[in-house]
Amino acid sequence: MSYRIGIDLGGTKTEIMVLGPGGEAILCRRVATPAGYGQALEAMAALVRQAEEEIGARASVGVGIPGSISPATGLVKNANSNALNGHPFDRDLGALLGREVRVANDANCFALSEASDGAAAGAGVVFGVILGTGCGGGIVVNGRILEGRHRLAGEWGHTPLPWPRLDEMPLRPCWCGLSGCMETYVAGPALALECDGPGARDASAIAARAGAGEAKAINALATHAERLARGLAAITNILDPDVIVLGGGLSNLPGLAAALPPLMRPYIFSDTCAPNIVRNLHGDSSGVRGAAWLWPG
Repeated sequence: MSYRIGIDLGGTKTEIMVLGPGGEAILCRRVATPAGYGQALEAMAALVRQAEEEIGARASVGVGIPGSISPATGLVKNANSNALNGHPFDRDLGALLGREVRVANDANCFALSEASDGAAAGAGVVFGVILGTGCGGGIVVNGRILEGRHRLAGEWGHTPLPWPRLDEMPLRPCWCGLSGCMETYVAGPALALECDGPGARDASAIAARAGAGEAKAINALATHAERLARGLAAITNILDPDVIVLGGGLSNLPGLAAALPPLMRPYIFSDTCAPNIVRNLHGDSSGVRGAAWLWPG
């Protein structure tokens, strides 16, 4: 098919994008995500039909979701949008549209986007990091998503903070039921907690406060970067990616990408260490672009 449609299904907004034959974005639209499962399916189907009417052609459809399709059951699992869990999402949307629909985790879509025509274009092994309200990751090898046997590959946010220090004990509890998950140390609410204490969840102004010389904001950002470096060093020891791409709201923290490699070096098991860490190219539309790229040319 010459045209690809990507959909990024989020908890609050749903974005659709149409890529033309050359990979160029020719249509992009965002709507609020309906609360119910059935309503969300109908809304996505309507977006696809409207987009195809506007471009005058039928397109392939790929969707990024905040979870994954279980290979054992065919049902959505691990989605923080709870309405999706336990449903055959790909089959249900495919039935509405009368065609096969490809579905992948939203972090995998982000990594695929940046590996296809973004900040890591042409790289062999790419690790994409999402740092926002939560923390996730995706792996792309030679232009293809690496999902793993149980479709768990890249679930970096629910691996433990490596090399914890005594002052980091006891480890923080995570919503997944375990303690010490990376998400509890490097996601936005974790940075807010580090800076402003219990109950704080908004980290959006911390960089500006640090730029104005506020000591606790400066210290919080330094602590956050050092913990993120430990986590990425562990990934590097396992995966040794050609490029690590930072995404999500915290990827915009000034100087973060450049600060990480020297902080990672003490933890990487190699005589030479030069991690290639970059900010994303496509911003908050990277996920929807990656959903479209689930169908290669």
